[in-house]
Amino acid sequence: MSRITITLPDGNQREYESGHSAMEVATDISEGLARNVLAAIVNGRVQEASVPIEEDATLQLLTWKDEKGKETFWHSSAHLLAEAIQHFYPKALFTIGPPIERGFYYDIDFGDETIVEADLEKIEKKMLELASQKNLYVRKAVSKADALAFYEDNPYKRELIDDLEDGSITFYTQGEFTDLCRGPHIPNTGFIKAVKLLNIAGAYWRGDEKNKQVTRVYGITFPKKTELTEYLHFLEEAKKRDHRKLGKELGLFTFSERVGQGLPLWLPKGTALRERLTNFLKAAQDKMGYKQVITPHIGHKQLYVTSGHYEKYGEDSFQPIRTPVEGEEFFLKPMNCPHHCEIYRSSSHSYKDLPLRLAEFGTVYRYEQSGELHGLTRVRGFTQDDAHIFCTQDQVKDEFKAVIDLVMMVLKALDFKDYTAQISLRSEEKSDKYIGSDENWNLAEQAIIEASAEKGLKTVTVHGEAAFYGPKLDFMVKDAIGRQWQLGTIQVDYNLPDRFELEYKGADNQMHRPVMIHRAPFGSMERFVAVLTEHCAGEFPLWLNPEQVSVLSLSEKFNEYAARVSRELNNCDIRASVDDRNETVGKKIRDAELRKTQYMLIVGENEALSDTVSVRKRHEGDLGGMSISSFQKLIEKEVEAQLEGFTL
Repeated sequence: MSRITITLPDGNQREYESGHSAMEVATDISEGLARNVLAAIVNGRVQEASVPIEEDATLQLLTWKDEKGKETFWHSSAHLLAEAIQHFYPKALFTIGPPIERGFYYDIDFGDETIVEADLEKIEKKMLELASQKNLYVRKAVSKADALAFYEDNPYKRELIDDLEDGSITFYTQGEFTDLCRGPHIPNTGFIKAVKLLNIAGAYWRGDEKNKQVTRVYGITFPKKTELTEYLHFLEEAKKRDHRKLGKELGLFTFSERVGQGLPLWLPKGTALRERLTNFLKAAQDKMGYKQVITPHIGHKQLYVTSGHYEKYGEDSFQPIRTPVEGEEFFLKPMNCPHHCEIYRSSSHSYKDLPLRLAEFGTVYRYEQSGELHGLTRVRGFTQDDAHIFCTQDQVKDEFKAVIDLVMMVLKALDFKDYTAQISLRSEEKSDKYIGSDENWNLAEQAIIEASAEKGLKTVTVHGEAAFYGPKLDFMVKDAIGRQWQLGTIQVDYNLPDRFELEYKGADNQMHRPVMIHRAPFGSMERFVAVLTEHCAGEFPLWLNPEQVSVLSLSEKFNEYAARVSRELNNCDIRASVDDRNETVGKKIRDAELRKTQYMLIVGENEALSDTVSVRKRHEGDLGGMSISSFQKLIEKEVEAQLEGFTL
């Protein structure tokens, strides 16, 4: 039998007979390691640890510590959920059950039967009972004809099978349940020690509102009971930080059915918060030589045909706006970049003019499915802190690195300390998703990889996550309780300049194509505010807090003085409000604390006579009396300290 070489992630190489499995390699290294192996990555592909390896290969053993390990664990758990549901609802029709960022779900058509939240507990118990049987996940290749026959009464699975090629179809069976699936799976159900079914929701089959609505059951599982306990605590903390709850309590934003789903209305305090963020970034951009522009909320259909957005995102756009002119159609703007290309085209350019940096806080619109909408994190109208840099090929790397500096400054100023830069490249298998030549893609991808390395970023590389027109660098940020969010993004684009025929005159007196860099340090104002709100649990830093000070009047006799104190502070750009309600000062203090107001100024007879205020700070208590001007300096000093060093 031939020998093969297995190369491990640390570069260590081991020789085995052909046909050795990843699990056997793990056992050879350590029996303790083998007991924890969930799956393996062989030559870049995730597969079961039991699959024989027939040729030289790179091997990574996946455990619960690995994201791909968790993904395999939760995918297998979705099958276990389906088996438990099949026990109680034998007529249920199963559709798809994928892993998600935290846990898994299964979409199920229960027909005439119903499932409610109260049913979840018995399903959880059944899942644990089935898990304890340590049933193997057994893979079986089947013909297309046999697969269709097996699912004779399940139109959902038959629709999925119709899209598959004969010879590529596999079933997996564990215990009494068999499912159409390409895998991979964990070795057996015994790895699953703790189960929590989280909630039930409605979902349209294949995410299409025209299709039937099925029931989506969400769950999560763990290899240890203690990890479930920790996760339930995490859920409670996340609930307290939910930006939808805090947004209402703090008066930041609201939604209205009359205005439309997914279209946020910013309230005065939310607007103040958002404008502070906008001005913060504008100030940094001004120092970096950006030029602010404004473009319309709509554009002619031909604009988006030229850019490629119509072809790639037409289905996600709102319906076209038809004018009285026959055949004339406009669309709500899905992206700002085509408009900025037209601004570039409006005048001639020399290499001496480049780089040209055009910035816009531009509102764009995309028709997200109603079931996908979620507070400010998933909306149909949102404002991007957008900019497009037009530069020469020689300038790409330096410009890209300068944008990295800008994004890192934003994250640091807002206390996002834990982040990873994700290099998002093309999918080699799905080339039809992208526009442009391989040559241009290679140049763009190389520029991102080199710039990220030179800035010393902690990076991961993911294939298949690039934009349709170019690769990108996405900043994956962890918040205060460990959740990961995609915020800032930078993209290199050789393709839109081609499609819009953008040019500049080079030093050689010949016409050349500029390179285009797309960037948005916040990503979108809506999503960023949502993530920031949850990150700091609504306790924004003083420089950003929409209500920095609340002036509390001890009685109506001192309301006029309280109003004067508030006016003087607001005139000095300190955001202050007055609480002159006929309530006790204790209740006013508690209410100000709930609003996350950082300073409370209590004013009564002594303060009015001496032209002072009695200062109380959130989390610190009473700071004593001081003059209005002294308090003003106290605020200014604290704000300056928070923003010190956050300029470019």
